[in-house]
Amino acid sequence: MGIRVPMEQLEMTEPWSSVDEVAKHLGVAQDSIYRRIEARDLPAHKIGRLWKSKLSEVDKWVRARGAEGGKKPASQKPPKAKRGHS
Repeated sequence: MGIRVPMEQLEMTEPWSSVDEVAKHLGVAQDSIYRRIEARDLPAHKIGRLWKSKLSEVDKWVRARGAEGGKKPASQKPPKAKRGHS
């Protein structure tokens, strides 16, 4: 049996992952990740010029609704996410 770490503590100590790392984690192209960020669908935060995510948040998102591929109405389209080096 392993040690159980509360989710809040994990999220505080978990490193931030780049778009490339998130794409590899999910087995998808980076463009797919940027599209989800642009739609404000995928949990991501802009740190400087780069988009970063916590893999635990991404996993929660996938389990909750990521696989549904839901789209927001075009009238609520957010500004385009700028791509930085990851």
